[in-house]
Amino acid sequence: MTYLYSNESILQVLFVTVVLGGGCALLAGRAIALTWRSIRIAVIAMIPMGLAVRFVHFALFDEPLLQPHAFLVETGFLIAVSCLSFQRTRALQMVRQYYWLYEPRTPLGWRLRQDAPVKP
Repeated sequence: MTYLYSNESILQVLFVTVVLGGGCALLAGRAIALTWRSIRIAVIAMIPMGLAVRFVHFALFDEPLLQPHAFLVETGFLIAVSCLSFQRTRALQMVRQYYWLYEPRTPLGWRLRQDAPVKP
């Protein structure tokens, strides 16, 4: 972690990347799932979000703006958070909207109900 951020403390990194960036990624993944879009959209949306997090590190803490390794690590974290949020929201959507067909399986998944109607 120290080789990624030369001028920042661990609290600054956690606040900007995890709290601010992760919170935005969480909300973005949820919003994309609620509009029934693909998970690919959630992944693609995190690229500009990663650039924004990198800019905040640059603007507030005088870190280098173009630091590819830090950008990749931050964007990877944002993609992971966004995809988890997306999948959780999609699982809840499927179980709530199609309650006669699906039941919860795990926090991130669903399965066909035992008493679900079958096609003849």
